[in-house]
Amino acid sequence: MTSAARKLFWLGAAETLPLIVAAFPFGIVFGALAQSTDLGFSVALGMSAIVFAGASQFIAITLLAAGTVLPVIVVTVFIVNLRQLLYSANLMHHVEKWPHRWRLVLAFWLTDETFAVVSDRINRHPGAPGSRWFYLGSALAMYGFWQIATVTGYLLGEQLPGLDKWGLDVAMIVAFIGIVVPALQSRADWACAAVAFFAALLTHQWPHQSGLLVSSVIAIGVGLFVSRGASTDE
Repeated sequence: MTSAARKLFWLGAAETLPLIVAAFPFGIVFGALAQSTDLGFSVALGMSAIVFAGASQFIAITLLAAGTVLPVIVVTVFIVNLRQLLYSANLMHHVEKWPHRWRLVLAFWLTDETFAVVSDRINRHPGAPGSRWFYLGSALAMYGFWQIATVTGYLLGEQLPGLDKWGLDVAMIVAFIGIVVPALQSRADWACAAVAFFAALLTHQWPHQSGLLVSSVIAIGVGLFVSRGASTDE
């Protein structure tokens, strides 16, 4: 690793730190929840190491505790993670020239937080060399702290009473606002966000979180329409 690559690596980690701070309590809660549901330590840590998707891990462990059959858990987690396809599509144009082995590895570490940080950098410095090192720094920082949070929650779960009173539901909303707002750079972005917001309000009571998927599809369609309109005007 060259000195320039090392600098970008640590810059990626540093710029992800505020989002890591917001996500860390959720990792602790996941570990504590895994411990309270008698999920083995190796299984809990394995979920964080292999699945590495906070929302999906919470859903999976809740369904496991309820005795849900495995196919239902797999399908539910798959639907929740469909947003990763949107992230990948957004980044594809920027990473398609990266070595194939890099794309294979970094695809695994794509999270909400890393996507937000990396896409923001790409928008601010389009075509800048070494972006993959920035991505790697962000991804490994997020990954490492998530494992630490899981272990902490599992080992100290019984000593952390009142986890339901930590206000993490509000913290999650604030964290995602912090992720989304800096990414809103164009009319298409704002139109997509506005439509997603109002569509989610109208569909939030739909069963199986289907409203989330429908709202996403509608918002993406509107964003593409506005984006193409802007390109035509130019």
